[in-house]
Amino acid sequence: MKKRAFFLDRDGVLNHSIAHRGRQRPPNKPDELRFIDGVGPAIRRLNRLGFYVFVVTNQGGVGLGYMSLSDLDQIHAKLVDHVQRSGGVIHQIKVCTHKPKADCECRKPKPGMLLELAAEYDLDLSESYMVGDRSIDIEAGKRAGTKTIFIGSEVEAPPDVDLVSPSLAQAVEVLFGFEKQS
Repeated sequence: MKKRAFFLDRDGVLNHSIAHRGRQRPPNKPDELRFIDGVGPAIRRLNRLGFYVFVVTNQGGVGLGYMSLSDLDQIHAKLVDHVQRSGGVIHQIKVCTHKPKADCECRKPKPGMLLELAAEYDLDLSESYMVGDRSIDIEAGKRAGTKTIFIGSEVEAPPDVDLVSPSLAQAVEVLFGFEKQS
């Protein structure tokens, strides 16, 4: 039997982006990483429901020189630790570090990262979810054959998304009900 998964974009889903010159940018250093409330418990809940959890993230700042691979690894170690302290597991983090216009197969909106993980872990994409806060995340999920969840408002959401929610934690509650505290 194939397994189910949640593919999570990183910035805007798991952690806050950073305001910079009137725009948002990802954290480029570990000390800039600020988690969105409820992320750890939401991932723990997904694991308990039998979902594999993966982070799939474009980090073109590496290719552009805004961030080093070492800083990226430290950011991801901090993310994994945060989730583990909540009792959850991120099974793998896939990253596209290519420059934004590199035309690689791994950069969202292309579904390369999702398809690689699906093959590696024997995942049923039709029973899996892509969660993101940008239309490119939703497009990658649709192209891979997953259900999609947009984190944001109805006004910002792409027209073909399956669910819109203000946060990952609230999306998990809507999909699977409230978890009783034990």
